[in-house]
Amino acid sequence: MKILLLGDEESKFLWDYFDKDNFKDIDFIISCGDLKASYLSFVVTMLNKPLYYVPGNHDKGYLAKPPEGCINIHNKLIQHNDIRIYGFGGSNWYSGGPFQYKDRQVNRTIRKNWVKFFKSGGIDIFVSHAPGFGVGDGEDLCHIGFKTFNKVLNKYKPKYHIHGHQHLNYGRIDRKMNYNETTVINAFNYYILEY
Repeated sequence: MKILLLGDEESKFLWDYFDKDNFKDIDFIISCGDLKASYLSFVVTMLNKPLYYVPGNHDKGYLAKPPEGCINIHNKLIQHNDIRIYGFGGSNWYSGGPFQYKDRQVNRTIRKNWVKFFKSGGIDIFVSHAPGFGVGDGEDLCHIGFKTFNKVLNKYKPKYHIHGHQHLNYGRIDRKMNYNETTVINAFNYYILEY
């Protein structure tokens, strides 16, 4: 199964030079936020595959006009075929925007889902905008990851944690890394995951 991952920067390869043959084997799409709603609507229309997304810290426009044809999975556990996917958007609080949270808020919100996670048998893919703390995050207030995400990875051991927020062109940032039993992937621009 192939999953198209998107995050933080619209890909010219996808948008300006789109060729459906390059993505014919894609089963579904995951967006990790900070992308134009029109871009997500374009991708889902051209590929005609489900697109699941979480909002990024710069996606205030989604409140008035969300991406058409796409499914918001912020704080939702969904199932695609036999894959359990949980999403959480936004970033660490730094200026009070609509998709900014303090770690204690994130902890309180996610803990309310722990029974649901347990009853469903866990999480296979954890999708977020921000990374976990110390797992591909930055050092400034905006880009520090959430410690609560590490708790999710420790407790439920999803196969993948897909995130955005940290642009690969910021400096020495790895696209893929391991955190215990979880493969962590930065979805910046686009990436094709073979699940």
